[in-house]
Amino acid sequence: MGSSDSRPPVIGLTTYLEHATFGIWETEAAVLHREYVESVRAAGGNAVLLPPIGDWRAETVGWLDGLVLSGGADIDPTRYGQAPHPTTGTPQPLRDAAEFALAEAALAVDLPLLAVCRGMQVLNVVLGGTLHQHTPELTGTNDHQPEVAMYGKTEVALSPGSRLESILGKRVQVACHHHQSLDRIGTGVVVSATAADGTVEGVEVPSARFAVGVQSHPEHNTDDIRLFAALVEAARRRRAER
Repeated sequence: MGSSDSRPPVIGLTTYLEHATFGIWETEAAVLHREYVESVRAAGGNAVLLPPIGDWRAETVGWLDGLVLSGGADIDPTRYGQAPHPTTGTPQPLRDAAEFALAEAALAVDLPLLAVCRGMQVLNVVLGGTLHQHTPELTGTNDHQPEVAMYGKTEVALSPGSRLESILGKRVQVACHHHQSLDRIGTGVVVSATAADGTVEGVEVPSARFAVGVQSHPEHNTDDIRLFAALVEAARRRRAER
């Protein structure tokens, strides 16, 4: 048996709580797009699905080596002091509670964190930021969410010297599917990627070992695993140091 350091880093992935049908069953289920799991696996990590129910705090995430806050439904706007916009989705209090607790725990123990789409919004709100509840009102287009179940292609500029630039380069085309976006930036959060229309497309927390958020969906392109590889490498280094 090899040493513990030879094992693939364990990367937790947050999941949806949805009414689902599979096999002979129609029931509530914790589910996630397979692309997330494949991206973590291809990057050398061991993906573990985390249900949006549980006692998530600093003392109960120590078995993880890294964390992905996945995309999904709109955050309840009461969490950042706003009334719901007409386009804002139905609140999902269980998922909000679980993921806010996970984000806070990850930051508290310096657990490497990749926050994807909704996940980036969770990270920003946890640190005191707010959201634009309907980005097309600002940009005048639906480019970031062209149709239901369709990704928009967005050209993103990365800030020089940022962690995201070191991973992805100066410019990159990304797959987006979001109608909300970051407004006031949270405490300790730095914007490191923007679209041409000014939409915030990437952030990071420089004081953390690895805390990066992207508004796009990097898991959608399993041929480009650079962000997941960076997360897994940060997770591997953290475990080795411990």
